[in-house]
Amino acid sequence: MSTLPHENGLEDANNRSFWMPGNYQCTVKRTEDAFQACNDIVACFQERARVERQYAQQLSEWSTKWKPIVDSSPLYGSLLKAWQCFLSSTDRLASLHSSICRSLVSEDGDRIRTWQKETFHKKIFGGFKESHDFEMGFARAQKPWAKRLKKLEKAKAAFHKASRKEHAAREREIHAQGNPDVAIEKQRKSQEERELAQAETEKVRARYVKVLEEVTRYAPRYMEEMESIFDQSQEEERKRISFLKQAFLSIHRHLDVTNNESVKSVYNELHNTLMAISEGEDLRWWKNTHGPGMPTDWPKFQEWTPDKKHKKGKKQVERMERE
Repeated sequence: MSTLPHENGLEDANNRSFWMPGNYQCTVKRTEDAFQACNDIVACFQERARVERQYAQQLSEWSTKWKPIVDSSPLYGSLLKAWQCFLSSTDRLASLHSSICRSLVSEDGDRIRTWQKETFHKKIFGGFKESHDFEMGFARAQKPWAKRLKKLEKAKAAFHKASRKEHAAREREIHAQGNPDVAIEKQRKSQEERELAQAETEKVRARYVKVLEEVTRYAPRYMEEMESIFDQSQEEERKRISFLKQAFLSIHRHLDVTNNESVKSVYNELHNTLMAISEGEDLRWWKNTHGPGMPTDWPKFQEWTPDKKHKKGKKQVERMERE
């Protein structure tokens, strides 16, 4: 159980203390704040999803624009294949970022919305049932404490007022007794006023002490009841934090392309294609396709051979006559 605030603590800090009347409101408001935070989280990553979608579209547009240019470029062999691999890799990355967009909206966003609906129960006239329950619990626990504090403040004020009167009467008495010009009767009267004021101060002080003792005796019960309600709110908050942690981890898993096996595969394949660029192979292909390595029919001596005569048929003769 928590300890009572020190009486000699700073008044401002004491006024902000959870134990003071009404200061539980920020704990009650935590429910509404968490609900709004869920809305903000969903909106935040829906916007990120749009960024992913736009990026995927830009990647596809870039690949589509450059594919015919690359295919018809003067590059050849493994160098051309490497350039083309950049475009095919981009197509795969565009598909990946489109899937990230879908995951952020349909998986992560819907998951948070569903949990939010199941966790926060709205009241007909506004607010949430959870907030109302904590508000009523704290208020019931604090009502008798606040009543005792009010009584204590009244007793303290009366004691301080009586003390000021006694102090003033004592000052007058000292002034009268030390002044030979003051009549004996007036000195006696100032002494009586001081004695009456002192008696009143003792009486009010006794009442103040009594009320303080009542408050002190009640404090453990008050603290126990307040902590019971507070622990319930802490448990609800623990569940919220735990859920949102898992939601953030899911979002991280979808956004972390550094650990995405598909991305690794794309870049591994691209890297392997780049590493496969071979000057020797490409130069050899060019040599054999467009250079000295091309096959050719070198000139050689050829004997003359007379053309073979074929006997013309009747139909062939008729066709030649018509021509």
